[in-house]
Amino acid sequence: MKMNNIRTIKGGGNLRGKIKVSGDKSISHRALIIGSIAQGETTIEGFLHSEDPLSTADCLRKLGVNIPEIKKDEPFTISGVGLNGLKEPEEILNCGNSGTTMRLLMGLLAGQEHKNFILTGDSSLNERPMGRVGKPLSLMGGKILGRERGNKAPISIEGKKLKGCLIGTPVASAQVKSAILLAGLKASGTTSVIEPASSRDHTERMLKAFGADISVRGEFGRNVVIKSGANLIGQKILIPGDISSASFWMIAASIVPNSEILIKNVGLNPTRTGILNVMDSMGCNYEVLDKSIVAGEPIGSIKVKTANNLQSFTIEGDLLPKLIDEIPILTVAACFCDGVSEIKDAQELRVKETDRLKVMTRQLRKFGAEISEKEDGLIINGQSQFNSAEVDSETDHRVSMSLAIASLLAKGTSKIIRADASNVSYPAFWDDLAKLVN
Repeated sequence: MKMNNIRTIKGGGNLRGKIKVSGDKSISHRALIIGSIAQGETTIEGFLHSEDPLSTADCLRKLGVNIPEIKKDEPFTISGVGLNGLKEPEEILNCGNSGTTMRLLMGLLAGQEHKNFILTGDSSLNERPMGRVGKPLSLMGGKILGRERGNKAPISIEGKKLKGCLIGTPVASAQVKSAILLAGLKASGTTSVIEPASSRDHTERMLKAFGADISVRGEFGRNVVIKSGANLIGQKILIPGDISSASFWMIAASIVPNSEILIKNVGLNPTRTGILNVMDSMGCNYEVLDKSIVAGEPIGSIKVKTANNLQSFTIEGDLLPKLIDEIPILTVAACFCDGVSEIKDAQELRVKETDRLKVMTRQLRKFGAEISEKEDGLIINGQSQFNSAEVDSETDHRVSMSLAIASLLAKGTSKIIRADASNVSYPAFWDDLAKLVN
């Protein structure tokens, strides 16, 4: 991934206009995977044409699934191979920088009997923790090996006959849960996942739409139960805009003076709308319009105007899994609220694409932010005066975009190094920014 490019951003202007953000990254991955193991054809529209989901498509092709070349903004159709139709690949499956690809494929492949698979990724992905997926799959009878006692890639999987069981996950992670549910499709009997707090439920919604025997007990998917034996049937899927990508504009329009933005067709899944809860507590000025439901996923458009005297906020506990990807941009927002904001219980951010707590602290201080790092979070003093700076995404897509929004509030012209990191989840980000800035 070449990322030597530099973007310059002039502070000052305001943001006005309408945009449609990139398709939801989580749903794009799942549409490919579940469509591949369904019977018949699955047509996908609104797919996020970015590095991570394209890594998933590439791996599935090597497993024998017929996925055409995916072109930006064009629908495409997959021919599913059914639950037993995946082939042993002739080469190593490269997941690029995508933790979702690696973790979900571990679950998908663990039950493919008498076949062997090796998964690897780039240097950043190969340092991320995979034991949290490998361990529960081993409990089901999976045979998964890797570096550092199975905790790091490259990962080797020997497909085995799996047995359904009851698994409690120590962290609320949609990726861990999804891997177990995908393994549960091939396991004997019933597989049940109990989470400490609710994580994103895109996998459950989509499996249900494809005909899996899946039920959710307890509020917000604390206990998800899947029975093997049901065939998945191909579907038409429209992928909504990614609320994590929309959040950059939602926060930007809230904190950049004289701004007003309309973001069309955003996914409003209740396990992902934590950002709206925080915007409510900040006193942001927004409304949700044109609500509807597509393939089990709620969508709508969000209109945001600048709000004055934003209030500081605290993020902790059960709210965290619902906005894990929005923490970098909310850290920027906190710099412009009245009072002291605090982010707690966010240890998970230390094992994302980068250690996001450390990186956001290090970079925002260059603008003049008053921010201090704790083991599990951040303390941010509001009412900052930002001055232009030279900052670095440190190769993290969400950091790159957060620094772009921060630069709009700095006096003078700022430089962002390795700005192209944003391509991982939002390739059109810089074009959209240029379109909105006045």
